[in-house]
Amino acid sequence: MADPRQDEGFKVVDRRLFTEEGELRKDALEQERRDQEAAARKASAVPQGKGGATEKRPQAGDGKQAAPPDSAEVAPSRNFQMLIDFLTRNAAAMMGGMADPRTGQAFLDLDGAREMIDMMDELRDKTRGNLAKADEDLLMEVIGSLKLTYMEVSKAAAEAMAKKAAPKK
Repeated sequence: MADPRQDEGFKVVDRRLFTEEGELRKDALEQERRDQEAAARKASAVPQGKGGATEKRPQAGDGKQAAPPDSAEVAPSRNFQMLIDFLTRNAAAMMGGMADPRTGQAFLDLDGAREMIDMMDELRDKTRGNLAKADEDLLMEVIGSLKLTYMEVSKAAAEAMAKKAAPKK
């Protein structure tokens, strides 16, 4: 007696959303619609969390994009504030805010300080619209203060170098 499973082959299912011509496949649209209906049934069966409302996230292909959260709705993050504090302290230390423990002299690394400030600028750009108002304000204040300090320290360092390089009479 032959095993019926031997005659079975494997089935290849094309899950690509688009045809070779770039058109959206009809069966992909149907599957997406079925997935959305199943998700809607599942969401209606699940009890709502505290606050009484569940957040509807847009599904792929429904024409909606996720809007960034309003900064007034986002709670300030202690971890983000600690990150900003860490970066600020390192930048300040590189601008002479901390003495070298071996020599007792102020440690000055203007290139490193510039990199730290640039990292914070990039952090501001990448998190724009996703931070709590207090976190955004902290980041802007710290970046402005560090840039001002950097300009003052680099100007003083340039004057000191020029004074050293000037020939003595």
